[in-house]
Amino acid sequence: MNTADWPPDGFRIHKIAANGTRLSVAVGGSGPVLVLLHGWPQTSRAWARVMPALAPGHTVVVPDLRGTGDSDRPEGGYAKTNQADDIRGILTALDLSGPVAVAGHDIGSMVAFAWAAAHPDDISHLVLVDSLLPGLGLEEAMNVAEGGMWHFGFFMTPHLPEMLFDGHELEFFTATFTALSNPGTFSNDDLAAYARAYTGRERLRGGFEHYRTLLDDGRENRALLAERKLPMPVLAIGTAHSGTTAAEALAPHADNVQGTIAPTGHFVAEENADWFTKTVTEFLG
Repeated sequence: MNTADWPPDGFRIHKIAANGTRLSVAVGGSGPVLVLLHGWPQTSRAWARVMPALAPGHTVVVPDLRGTGDSDRPEGGYAKTNQADDIRGILTALDLSGPVAVAGHDIGSMVAFAWAAAHPDDISHLVLVDSLLPGLGLEEAMNVAEGGMWHFGFFMTPHLPEMLFDGHELEFFTATFTALSNPGTFSNDDLAAYARAYTGRERLRGGFEHYRTLLDDGRENRALLAERKLPMPVLAIGTAHSGTTAAEALAPHADNVQGTIAPTGHFVAEENADWFTKTVTEFLG
């Protein structure tokens, strides 16, 4: 299924072989490079409402992460540092040089953070949107014995989530997106598009694979941060759901961390595109 009819005017979809897989990426605009990395259960279309406003000042690069959207779904390679190498390969193929700015939401923020920790010279600015970071508090947040969030452990379990969600994708996505966003954010067409992107066991598996590396991701992040702090400016955008958790967790590990709270639920760029664009543009300076 090709979902490449979604990009805003001025953006073109590229299919790029990188790091042992094939990735779909939307590219448009001109100026310094800004990479936008989506979360789960979304695709690159999560950024569609902010891409037109960002494009006049930036070359905006918006991939489907491996396992999602129109990118391939390999069996492995979902460690966040390896996915950072996916994005590095995309930039090389597009002949775009760094350092670059990167903004990630949800799972995408984990990839952005791992990229910054493993290859700090690549990144000029790091924006993390409603993030829980492996190695920096995620493990505690998903500890159900202490009242933590149940879904992380469930999604990490091999095979079972795909079996149980198969045939219920739209029902689940509708309930989840509605619970975590301000009313009216997502139309029925939006919800249907995201559900189609994850319909069937193989598409569901590609999404859940992002969760199945989280414990290893945390160990790798802690090892990287033990070597050095993040040198680039970091903006951690929280919400009513997460508060300033990410900014507080990052403070000991980065030279320059700013925290702010979005007037939204979880899906910041879609719930309030103007606020997101203004906040990120000002941070990039």
